[in-house]
Amino acid sequence: MSQFSPLSKDNFRNTIDVYLSNWRWILLSLIAALIVAFLYLRYSTYQYQSSASIKLKEDNNSKLPEISSLQDYGFFADNSSNVLDEIEIIKSRTIISKVVDELNLNIKYFVTGRVKENEVYLKPPINLNFFATDSVIKKIDTTLFLSIINQDRFELSNTDNKNLFGNVKGNGTEYAFGDRIKTGFGDLIITPNIGNYGMSDGSQIKIAIKPHEEVVEDYKKKILIKNNVQSNVLTLTLNENIRIKAQLILDKLIEKYNEDAVQDKEQIVKVTSDFINNRLEIVSNELEQVDLTAEALKKDNRLSDIASQSSIFLQSEKENEAKLITASNQLQLIDYMDGYMNSNDSDSDLLPANIGIADNSVAETTKRYNDLVLQRDRILENSSDKNPVVVNLNNQIRAIKNNLNQSLNNLRSSTQITLNSLNREDARIRSQIFATPKKERQFRDISRQQSIKESLYLYLLEKREETAITLGMSSPNAKIVESAYTSITPISPKKNLVYLAALVLGLFLPIAFIYFMELLDTKVHTKDDVSQFVKAPFIGDIPSSSVKKSRRIISKVDYSPKAEAFRMVRTNLDFMLKSKDDETAKIIFVTSTMAQEGKSHTATNLATSWSYSEKKVLLIDTDIRVPKIAEYIGVKNKKGLTDFIGDPKLTIDDILVHVKDNNYLDAIPSGTIPPNPAELLMSDRVKLLIEKVKTKYDYIIVDTAAVGLVTDTLLISQFADLFVYVVSAEKLDKRQLHVAQTMYNERRLPNMTILLNGTSKKNGYGYGYGYGNNPKKKWYQFS
Repeated sequence: MSQFSPLSKDNFRNTIDVYLSNWRWILLSLIAALIVAFLYLRYSTYQYQSSASIKLKEDNNSKLPEISSLQDYGFFADNSSNVLDEIEIIKSRTIISKVVDELNLNIKYFVTGRVKENEVYLKPPINLNFFATDSVIKKIDTTLFLSIINQDRFELSNTDNKNLFGNVKGNGTEYAFGDRIKTGFGDLIITPNIGNYGMSDGSQIKIAIKPHEEVVEDYKKKILIKNNVQSNVLTLTLNENIRIKAQLILDKLIEKYNEDAVQDKEQIVKVTSDFINNRLEIVSNELEQVDLTAEALKKDNRLSDIASQSSIFLQSEKENEAKLITASNQLQLIDYMDGYMNSNDSDSDLLPANIGIADNSVAETTKRYNDLVLQRDRILENSSDKNPVVVNLNNQIRAIKNNLNQSLNNLRSSTQITLNSLNREDARIRSQIFATPKKERQFRDISRQQSIKESLYLYLLEKREETAITLGMSSPNAKIVESAYTSITPISPKKNLVYLAALVLGLFLPIAFIYFMELLDTKVHTKDDVSQFVKAPFIGDIPSSSVKKSRRIISKVDYSPKAEAFRMVRTNLDFMLKSKDDETAKIIFVTSTMAQEGKSHTATNLATSWSYSEKKVLLIDTDIRVPKIAEYIGVKNKKGLTDFIGDPKLTIDDILVHVKDNNYLDAIPSGTIPPNPAELLMSDRVKLLIEKVKTKYDYIIVDTAAVGLVTDTLLISQFADLFVYVVSAEKLDKRQLHVAQTMYNERRLPNMTILLNGTSKKNGYGYGYGYGNNPKKKWYQFS
């Protein structure tokens, strides 16, 4: 495993070098991403979160012990707790609709800036005054655009008055503030709020009016209510782009919820008050009749103080009478309650509470009945009779009402028994008063009736006062734990998150692009790319050059990376040919897989480099199909190799060209392009030429045709001492390197070596440094 470790390190280093070589693009992408993030944050509409907390008050007396026991065993079970019911009531359309109406949330004012629109809520630049009814206004769905001309006049249209460049088009209708404007939804008057933001001359105002129901539905979704298990504390949250607007909405929502709860409680008190007033009127009339009867009896029989005369005899009877009065009162109250229930036999009617019936279970049952009726009615405001909760509540209401009827019947029976017993006792006592005149007994009966009516009348007066006091003391259902508060820091967009995303994307996108381009890239770039496919000796690489065409050939005094590279290749070739006899020239053929890989460029510069070391060099162009040597050395290609082969009369001197300003370099151009180049190179005249010139020169550099395209090079390969196989970086596909490997394996090219041409510094090879009088600048030196 360790033997592969160096290779793995090299691969990793090469991968890192690929990204480091593109550091400018990565930095540019990062800067662009951060600029985009800055602009996004600069012109985005921020969202702020407002929250408020309330505690629902518990009514411990609203549930009877018997009902609680039944619920514990699964009877009358309520699937949603009271807290969940109250949450639905708070988020009901009825409550939210009141908030939308009071805060005018269906109308939004925007002041248009250069890039975005800013909503203004608390202090809008203008006010709209409608003449249409609320039912019409609540259905309006339109957008108006207003341009301020000056403090007295404006331009109004239903399309945006600004063009692409922010200039006002002037296609609206001009009005004065206070004019009555006719629209499709009725007339309106626009009045200015001088001094507010957006009222300066030239300002653009956008007025968005949405249907009431649509706004209610939108806030029903946006308002979130949470509560913890086994807790009556609710947390209300709302996200808005204006901090104070969110606070006002939550505070108003809590206010309207409490008002609704107070109205429900006052409704019960009002029903009880009406019942007491009705009974007071009846008892008052009955008491008046008894008083008149007593008055007539005394006048007719000339009676004065009968009670003092028979006090000794009637002491025991008085005690019994007190009990009779109490029993009679209870029986009448039971009859009143039973009569009220029979005359109002509907599940939606509330029952009078605390009317004075001595049995506490009746009062508790009545209170529980009223609470369930109110709860059922509040849910019906936003639901239907088929709602499982409503059906369950109706069952409970009927069960409690039946229970109340039975309790009243039982109580009436027991009270009647008590009353009968007292009457018998009264008869027994009166029978003992044998001396009491008949008139006195009559007056006593009237007095008894008078006492009963009077005590009942006074009791009802007391209850009426208590009900009147309760009517004005109904408490809200929710206690505010924490008023609405909006955080200063926006929840969207989050600045740190946006910049982090920009940083990640700014790095990821160019790196990912480079990565995928590397995956899709099948071109040869580095020595390692060649070594993976071709096992021939590697003699060096030539860096790419951006110099002009006239300077493609190295000069004698040249410190460029390319010149140093050719000197290195020249040295490597001398080392490989050191065993060659110095009596004849060292013949080096230069070829490649395809055309345009730089073999002519390589051959010319190798020949030039050796000539600068004062070695006699001959450069022969045998690429007779696409000749390039003449162009590189700047000579005319009138007669050359093909002419020498085709015309036996020509001598070598006839085709030999001396390169200008270089006494050590000669060249033989390709000559006239023939129709049969392959057959021409098979001529014995080629061998004759090689034999004659190799004794006159130290080096013979032969530029040949591409072996991957034509067979010309293979026809004359036996004359070479060494082959330089040029592989073009950034051009040749790796899949075409099999041609070079085949040539090497089959030894069809003698002493074949590999030269990588056109490498770039970004791939980790080439000459990224300078030496001598023209050093290469470092990567961070821009000038």
